[in-house]
Amino acid sequence: MINEKMSAYGALFVAILLEIVGTTCLQKSDQFTKLVPTLAMAGCYLGAFYFLSIVLKTIPVGLAYAIWSGLGIVLISTVGFFVFRQRLDAPAVVGLGFIVLGVVIINVFSNSRVH
Repeated sequence: MINEKMSAYGALFVAILLEIVGTTCLQKSDQFTKLVPTLAMAGCYLGAFYFLSIVLKTIPVGLAYAIWSGLGIVLISTVGFFVFRQRLDAPAVVGLGFIVLGVVIINVFSNSRVH
């Protein structure tokens, strides 16, 4: 059970990373006008959804998607800041903090973490 749970969270981490790279490539594709970033985006998104499908064997879809989207939002905002020089104002940063707090609360206190 522990190995299955660890494998599921590992697959979820890979899915999140692939989604972040895919979204970064989406920005770099210039509305699909650049071939390499467009193909990289498509491959990353396909890989992300494949790994998410593995996760859903063990982790309930609502929880998996909450973690995926919560961490994805924070990580892509970080990429936006460092790679694309996109700035966030204070309310946006506070909102991102609430998202992280929500993911932590779910993982620490919820009993619905695993099927």
